[in-house]
Amino acid sequence: TNGPIPHGCEECGKRFGRLAHLQDHVRTHTGEKPYRCEGCDKQFGRLCDLQIHMRTHTGEKPYGCGECGKQFAQLGTLKKHMRTHTGEKPYRCGECGKQFGQLWTLRDHMKTHTGEKAYMCEECGKRFALLSGLKLHMRTHTGEKPYKCEECGRQFSGLPNLKNHMKTHTGEKPYRCEQCDRRFNRLGNLKGHMKTHADEKPYRCEECGKQFCRLGAVKEHVWTHTGVKPYQCEECGKTFTRPDSLKKHMTTHR
Repeated sequence: TNGPIPHGCEECGKRFGRLAHLQDHVRTHTGEKPYRCEGCDKQFGRLCDLQIHMRTHTGEKPYGCGECGKQFAQLGTLKKHMRTHTGEKPYRCGECGKQFGQLWTLRDHMKTHTGEKAYMCEECGKRFALLSGLKLHMRTHTGEKPYKCEECGRQFSGLPNLKNHMKTHTGEKPYRCEQCDRRFNRLGNLKGHMKTHADEKPYRCEECGKQFCRLGAVKEHVWTHTGVKPYQCEECGKTFTRPDSLKKHMTTHR
């Protein structure tokens, strides 16, 4: 039978089999950090934590993923990465039941329930629940477009926008209308199309009262009142209010 665990913490009662482990633990109460990194002066309470930290300076990554070969500096990081292969999602939202592979993604998700928006744009005051949302928004002010399409060179501010754009090259149309089986490459296009089945026309022209199922359609219609013709033929310079009118006109030059 196992004997009693000899070394106990006087602060919280937790017990350890080895004195060195107790001494490491006691520092979590005292805040003492005797192990200092000579590279950046960061300090640690345990020698093993300093040794792991040193890999950020040396670049050492001793833990390799058997599935894809990606290397990691910490065993814990490798274990988290493995969930991308196994599909394991141990963190569950108590509000809606949605599950996540990483604790931080659950914490971010919880903000959608609480309504917390801790990140504010200093340019326009708009607030965001996620830091990633603020960073993406900031590109609307800076004009930064770091994601480039390798097919045509077009650049985008967000990765989801690039992924949507790539479908125009691959022909992929994953969104299907259950009413008529028509397929679309973007969810927004499917939602707009669905209004044609529901006879829903929420967009109204303030000039003449005519109603439309798509915002883009009412914008094009308004140009018939204002005289704006943004679509120009590169062959002869003639302008049109609608892109399909320009396409039809282009056939006259062939």
